[in-house]
Amino acid sequence: MNPNLNQPVTILKGIGEETAEMLSEMRIYTVRDLLEYFPYRYEDYRLRDLAEVQHEEKVTVEGKVHSEPSLVYYGRKKSKLTIRVLVGAYLIKVVFFNQPYLKNKISMNGLVTVTGKWDAHKQLITANELQLGENKKNNHFEPVYSLRGKLTTKGMRKFISIAYQQYGSLIEENLPNSFLVKYRLLNRKDAVKSIHFPENQDEVKQARRRFVYEEFLLFQLKMQGLRKFEREHSPGISQSYDLLKLKEFIDKLPFPLTDAQKRVVNEILKDLKSPYRMNRLLQGDVGSGKTVVAAIALYASVTAGFQGALMVPTEILAEQHAESLKHLLEPFGIICELLTSSVKGKRRKEILQQLMEGHVHVLIGTHALIQDEVSFQKLGLCITDEQHRFGVEQRRILREKGENPDVLFMTATPIPRTLAITVFGEMDVSIIDEMPAGRKTIETYWAKPEMLERVLAFVEKELVKGHQAYVICPLIEESEKLDVQNAIDVHTTLSHYFQNRFKVGLMHGRLSSDDKDAVMKEFSSNEVQILVSTTVVEVGVNVPNATMMVIYDAERFGLSQLHQLRGRVGRGSDQSYCILLASPKSEVGQERMKIMTETNDGFVLSEKDLEIRGPGDFFGKKQSGIPEFKIADMVHDYRALETARSDAAMLIQSKDFWSTEEYAYLRKYLEESGVLAGEKLD
Repeated sequence: MNPNLNQPVTILKGIGEETAEMLSEMRIYTVRDLLEYFPYRYEDYRLRDLAEVQHEEKVTVEGKVHSEPSLVYYGRKKSKLTIRVLVGAYLIKVVFFNQPYLKNKISMNGLVTVTGKWDAHKQLITANELQLGENKKNNHFEPVYSLRGKLTTKGMRKFISIAYQQYGSLIEENLPNSFLVKYRLLNRKDAVKSIHFPENQDEVKQARRRFVYEEFLLFQLKMQGLRKFEREHSPGISQSYDLLKLKEFIDKLPFPLTDAQKRVVNEILKDLKSPYRMNRLLQGDVGSGKTVVAAIALYASVTAGFQGALMVPTEILAEQHAESLKHLLEPFGIICELLTSSVKGKRRKEILQQLMEGHVHVLIGTHALIQDEVSFQKLGLCITDEQHRFGVEQRRILREKGENPDVLFMTATPIPRTLAITVFGEMDVSIIDEMPAGRKTIETYWAKPEMLERVLAFVEKELVKGHQAYVICPLIEESEKLDVQNAIDVHTTLSHYFQNRFKVGLMHGRLSSDDKDAVMKEFSSNEVQILVSTTVVEVGVNVPNATMMVIYDAERFGLSQLHQLRGRVGRGSDQSYCILLASPKSEVGQERMKIMTETNDGFVLSEKDLEIRGPGDFFGKKQSGIPEFKIADMVHDYRALETARSDAAMLIQSKDFWSTEEYAYLRKYLEESGVLAGEKLD
């Protein structure tokens, strides 16, 4: 049998069936898997001069025992063993907890090497490791692996060492030589050696650099390959829109487009015209004017002889979009209709009939749009708003209502560029990163709960001017576990506080859709001046008269969510305010409040949120679609991700990539990933 890296781990000495079983739980089945199972940190056993060691840093020192060991028992089976050790010019104390057996091993004037945490104030090391005699760890920099079952770090190091000695020479290079030279990267064999058996921190750094780039490049190649394949194998429709009509439509908009809106509109129009299917993500902060961009795209598609669809997550949002689009499009003879579960009976039949006959040009609705009974005569453009709230399946069904219609996803959740180019790597990304002129910045303040009286007085000042206020709470009713202001309690308190002066409404997730709509309508028409609500108002609600937002227990929300909530105010021409009521215990919580008061830029906030929470928590684990990397970190290795993405895009577009020997490995990788066969990736 030819030796190769794909042989089972049982080929290695010392790995029997039981160990192989434990390794398989860690997804290690072959010699290759074992060599590519990287450490997550390193223990530094190099001897240090105590003068250079920081307080509470971990340290290894060597010295002579200068006192008889003193052993004290306390509590049940608890003990503390103390010795004095002369380390260079320092006479220090070393303490071992719950290791009484060491007393008989340590002798006066004997040489010891201890590892533990250094307390610079007390000149003391709390030790967790002891070696008698001089420091035997000739490799002073040792890897630590994430392990399962009975496996030990020592055992794991041994298995990897045997694997490298016997099979290391078979490790093949998978990156083109020109890239190794360009970025000064270690070759793959040396990088594997340095990551498992480093002499120092710098070796680890160089090995890590190499593997971070490799992981990102391979991932981005899959993404870019998929994008190329999708484009070439899913012919779109080339929409020849009427440019003169479109220019006239844009000129007659109630306000001029911002430069960012113009740029994004041009990107979308180019996609509509191209023979490939548009697959674009449009990001824009709350209030940046995505609806107008959507209206322009829909108008263009209708002038080209097609129909358009806009799918949104909630009924109230669908109604608001329908109202805005009718206002913008109907003067130009474009028929817009709204379809939600509330549209029933005769009216529903009428709309569906007119849609099928092509008399309805634009259909706006909730996931009611993807029901079987809905059929378009000639669907050319699908727009999905807040796309991450719909499953992949729902988006696919909408797309299949037409023959390869162009697809535009919109979101007001500012997805950090880091995530957008990773999770949505097969899409084109457009960003509206500029606010319409004349919008005032929302002033944000952080107040402690004990300042509630002052906050309410401030709210009242705004209400007296004829404005309205949102008050947001994290939970609906009392919870024993969480001492969190709940909506029902807050509603009672505020109703009492403002009684006979202002009306307080209540909205939460347990209300039926009809009840929610009724409450929202009362607030929109200013019959209710204060709306106490859970986060159900987060997406899309538009009440320009609301200038005040108070968020109870604000530390319980992520930055992006706080920003989304804050975006419910500041929609009119008056100055708006957001007050965060919070007493965060953790540094992270305090940092969040501080960031919120310092910036109104959703993209800055989302990057910070990503740093604080990590990619998995940003979207929620279930539908994140975020790839798991062995060693790369999308947040901290962001620049490498950008570089790998542009390299991958360049490769996929170049003729050499598909023919020359230098890229043979990468081509093979793409074939094995199923990209070139048109298989969908996970």
